[in-house]
Amino acid sequence: MEGRSHETAEAPMSTMDYMNECTVRDLVLMLMEERGLSLHEALDTVYNSETYAKLTNPATGLYFQSPVYIYSYLDRELATGKM
Repeated sequence: MEGRSHETAEAPMSTMDYMNECTVRDLVLMLMEERGLSLHEALDTVYNSETYAKLTNPATGLYFQSPVYIYSYLDRELATGKM
C-alpha cells in the first residue's frame, strides 16, 4: 500500500500508566524545588525509591492519590530510609 507508514502501532497507555507518569513528573518537580536536586538526580531518586515501587503496584492503589500525598511518603522515605 503506497503512501502508508510502516511504523508499528504502540499499545495504548493504560490509565494507571498515564497517572503514574504524571505523578512521577510532579514528584520530580517537587524534589527539584524542595531539595534542590538536578533533573537527573530527581529522576534517579524517584525511580529507585520504594515509593515508586508501591506507586506502580496496582494492588496498593497509591496511583489514585494526589502527587502531594505521594510526595509525603517519598519525603519520609528519603529522611528515614523507610517508606
